[in-house]
Amino acid sequence: MPPLSAPPASLEPLTPPAPQAGAVPAAVPGAGLSDDASTEVYRSVQNSLAFQRIRHSYRSFVFPVSGVFLAWYLLYVAAQAAAPGLMRTPVAGPVNVAWLLGLLQFATTFLLTWLYARNARTQRDRAALSLRWDTQDQLR
Repeated sequence: MPPLSAPPASLEPLTPPAPQAGAVPAAVPGAGLSDDASTEVYRSVQNSLAFQRIRHSYRSFVFPVSGVFLAWYLLYVAAQAAAPGLMRTPVAGPVNVAWLLGLLQFATTFLLTWLYARNARTQRDRAALSLRWDTQDQLR
């Protein structure tokens, strides 16, 4: 076996470029605060009414929808196990009830993804962005 040689120069790790003269380094949020101070900022945000509303909005959508989808999926699995004759019933040509319900699982997934995105956009995104900016201001 031939001895290992050093990698070609093109594969050596890159070093970050040196800062240009007069360049101002980017501000890192919370860089001037101690760990205890930034922890207090985040705790105060977590206890704020705005954060609680965002969290409630998220949970009031996600938990019921997840439960409904899980029940719908388990119904499909239980029907496959308990009623194979029903699942083999032809619907149209080679498509039977099992195929139809299986394809509806995919359609339901896409529908729920769209509903979640719409709910987030209309119910939570603005409030969360506003809370984020307030938090960043407190950390400076």
